[in-house]
Amino acid sequence: TIPLALLNQLDATQAEWLVPGMIRDKLTWLIKALPKTYRRVCVPVPDFVTAFLQANPVAEGALLPKLAGYIQQRTGLKLGVDDWQGELPEHLCMNFRVVDDKNRELGMGRNWNALRQQLGQAAQLTFRSASPDIEKTGLKQWDFGDLPKTLSFNRQDSNGERRQLTGYPALEDQKDSVSIKLFDMAAAANQAHRAGVRRLMRFELKEQMKQLEKGLPGFNQYALLLRNLIAPDALREDLLTAIADRAFIGEDDLPRTNAEFMTLKQRARTRLPAVAEASARLAQSIAVEYQELTQKLNSLPNAMSRIKKEAEAQLALLLPAHFFSQTPWERLQHLPRYLKALKLRLEKYPNSVERDTRHAQELARLWQRWSERVEAKRKAGEEIEPALADFRWLLEELRVSLFAQELKTPFPVSAKRLDKIWVELS
Repeated sequence: TIPLALLNQLDATQAEWLVPGMIRDKLTWLIKALPKTYRRVCVPVPDFVTAFLQANPVAEGALLPKLAGYIQQRTGLKLGVDDWQGELPEHLCMNFRVVDDKNRELGMGRNWNALRQQLGQAAQLTFRSASPDIEKTGLKQWDFGDLPKTLSFNRQDSNGERRQLTGYPALEDQKDSVSIKLFDMAAAANQAHRAGVRRLMRFELKEQMKQLEKGLPGFNQYALLLRNLIAPDALREDLLTAIADRAFIGEDDLPRTNAEFMTLKQRARTRLPAVAEASARLAQSIAVEYQELTQKLNSLPNAMSRIKKEAEAQLALLLPAHFFSQTPWERLQHLPRYLKALKLRLEKYPNSVERDTRHAQELARLWQRWSERVEAKRKAGEEIEPALADFRWLLEELRVSLFAQELKTPFPVSAKRLDKIWVELS
């Protein structure tokens, strides 16, 4: 049973270990669900389960990675969490019951992510209603003292029981101002705080930003080329957001005190002109490649409908709404090359249909595996670790290697290498 206010703070990986009487059944099922190559080295299964539990006397961390690591340690075989086949039976999953302050049931089920999606927002509101008086609104300068990374406080339910909660204070961007908000998840707080710091810095350097807004280098030219993708006003704001993020924060630590914020401001003022120039050049390069690619797409005959549909899907992934501010700065530099590679693929396709199809299937396998993992983490409210986020860009480099080798990649890349990296990620 979980109080609503604690829903977003619960580490669901602990529940994967069930209770001592049931964990053996779950481990037995998991071993039998492995591909034969792995399964045959884990026999006799009861003895293997006993040995695993003895090696892990404390139920700590996610179960599957622990089991995969143990199998590798015992057998030398590398195993990823995606190698398990089939869906775990319901009776081997923990049953969660979420209640309010008066112990009234709000939801129950064995799918933790579904419960979080259903009740996560209500949990955040309940959490904040009991939080200390730290939240503020209408801020336009850092005049509110220090902002701690965490804040512990007690919450009393209707039965008089007191529970200690941990909150994560962060700045939150409200566009025309900034607010201080207490989050119940560190990942959400970190994301909000970066955007909040960025907005507060734009208020501090409003004259420089106003001047930049009126005179983004070459804006009219690349805005015209990108007009079918994004409206000029939206593109301008997206560029300003990306420039602000790179110039104001970049790789620096996010400030938690006024002194840290002011130090960041001095660096930001110095970096702003160079970042703006670099961003304008990059926007121009992206716009030119986009224009050439879309012209090629529009000229494709009906017989190439499959590759056209696939290319349009990839283009949408490379250049989504707010692509300039949402794409990591170091990857933005490579977008022109990725777009050019896609155009070259279309040009080569009529003479290499079979080869293209084979490569496309290999990429689809890798992409599906990655996207499913990312989606599961998002649903669970978990932060996407850098290595997993980077894997998405390894896939783009693989596309270049397979379809446009003449453009070259910064490092060797192949499906086999990516499979190996994926196992290590798992």
